[in-house]
Amino acid sequence: METDAVRHIKDPLYETLRKEDVAAFNKEKLSRTDLPSFAHGDFRGLDLRGLDAKGLDLSHAYFRGADLRGVDFSHTDMEGASIAGAKISGCFFPHRLEADEIVMSLNHGTRMRYSAGK
Repeated sequence: METDAVRHIKDPLYETLRKEDVAAFNKEKLSRTDLPSFAHGDFRGLDLRGLDAKGLDLSHAYFRGADLRGVDFSHTDMEGASIAGAKISGCFFPHRLEADEIVMSLNHGTRMRYSAGK
């Protein structure tokens, strides 16, 4: 993608998340073999508790003010994502994301960078 701007993703699975219907998203995700990229997606302010994020490409996505409590992102691409002001209690982040990157993104809206050493 040429720009880092937030974009609208033309896929029914994305629309399901935008409606905060996490249960329907998780069910539909199980039946699909071709998951779309959610890179640069707009998830600002959404309640995504309970999301099955395994295998998702959420790189460069925006989660400002989103409720992400308890989501396991450990097997999710989140490089370049921003979580400014999000609720992240109980989240499990990718191993390659340093704690400092997460805190900077949460407090200042910076984009999270993966550490090269992991």
